[in-house]
Amino acid sequence: MENKRLKIGIIGCGTIGSQVAHACQAELKGKVELIAICDADLSKAAALKKSLKAGPEILGQAELVGKCNLIIEAASAKVSGDILRECVGLGKDCMMMSVGGIVGRESLLKDASDKGVRVYIPSGALCGVDGLKSASAGKVNSVSLTTRKPPKGLDGAPYIKEKKIDLSGITGETIVFEGSAEDAIKGFPQNVNVSAVLSLAGLGAKRTLVRIVTSPHYTRNIHEVEIEGDCGKIFTRTENVPSKANPKTSELAVLSAIATLSGITNSVRVGT
Repeated sequence: MENKRLKIGIIGCGTIGSQVAHACQAELKGKVELIAICDADLSKAAALKKSLKAGPEILGQAELVGKCNLIIEAASAKVSGDILRECVGLGKDCMMMSVGGIVGRESLLKDASDKGVRVYIPSGALCGVDGLKSASAGKVNSVSLTTRKPPKGLDGAPYIKEKKIDLSGITGETIVFEGSAEDAIKGFPQNVNVSAVLSLAGLGAKRTLVRIVTSPHYTRNIHEVEIEGDCGKIFTRTENVPSKANPKTSELAVLSAIATLSGITNSVRVGT
């Protein structure tokens, strides 16, 4: 096989998808070729194409998956599971950013493995996933995540709406959620993607505990992970700067996607 540039297709032209697209034409130039982009909101796709030096094609999802050999999902947890299923069905490698959409559909990962499809899941906005994976080679007793975000980072979350929580009325540090990662993913699909990553790497969504805390005094998105098992205890704290484009997204999540893509290009050989 000859060395070929990866033909990239990006589904989702929001904060992460847009910055990864620009990275494809900047620091990853010569290693990857951005072939196509896709978004349910065509205006977002058009705006992203216009901002790029050499505009990729704007395609429908099915056509994009068929035309590219590495699909980057940066859409939402509502559709990420279906995107993964489509990639596996067509034998296309993919990188998943909206990991919450895979929780409850983990059988797709087994299907991918059985078919030889590579599924890349970046660590996102937190540190400690490597330690959890190592600990999971032995017995892990508990995994918990405490997420601290400013109120604007939780605005619009289904759980906040359902419980009629007035974020504007919060004046100090307040716990707004305590429960399983499974429930956190449902209630905060755009806010605690890290809990899904932890769940897949460790004990699963039902046994991973999540606490979400907010305060108007917070200026960063903070994730604290505690792991206990045969290996001992692991504690990590990641203080993320929110993305300027979207306070619900940590800048580290964007960088994690770019770093993962860079790692793929350094280790993969693509045939015709």
